[in-house]
Amino acid sequence: MEIRKASMDDWEEIQKIYASARQFMAEHGNAGQWGTNYPQEELLLDDIAQGKLYVCTEDGIAAVFYFAAGEDPTYRRIEDGAWLNEEPYGVVHRIASARTVKGAASFCIDWALEQSGNIRIDTHEDNIPMQDMLRKNGFRYCGRIYLENGEPRIAYQKTGNGRQIGRKEGRCNDNR
Repeated sequence: MEIRKASMDDWEEIQKIYASARQFMAEHGNAGQWGTNYPQEELLLDDIAQGKLYVCTEDGIAAVFYFAAGEDPTYRRIEDGAWLNEEPYGVVHRIASARTVKGAASFCIDWALEQSGNIRIDTHEDNIPMQDMLRKNGFRYCGRIYLENGEPRIAYQKTGNGRQIGRKEGRCNDNR
């Protein structure tokens, strides 16, 4: 598999992957996170223009995701826990798999971690498949954050130092 920046040539396939992801989420008890129209077209077009939307390819597009190195304003405040560290970090948002290549989402997460060495990510309380994938990939539950519209999300973090930070070294909560 390979990761590259998304382009307008990928537009139709990206739209299909996100539509399929919304359907999958609804079928698995998480109809509320993305609803019927998230991510909106304008948001994705802006992500492509800024060079922050990526695709994972193997015989076509296997997954799509947003990645950016730098602070995410919604991560400034965290409740019911704390981040593992306050070091510079990258964020992954809007990750969706075409479900054509096993492990594509994990491959995207690993790539993002290689870019920044420290990843923060969040998901909806009802998105059990995503929570399972994050735990499987060594992410630690850190607390609750709130989107700009006030909706709560559960927050996770992983550092790339090859080991999970324990309670004495990090401040992350272990109860998830």
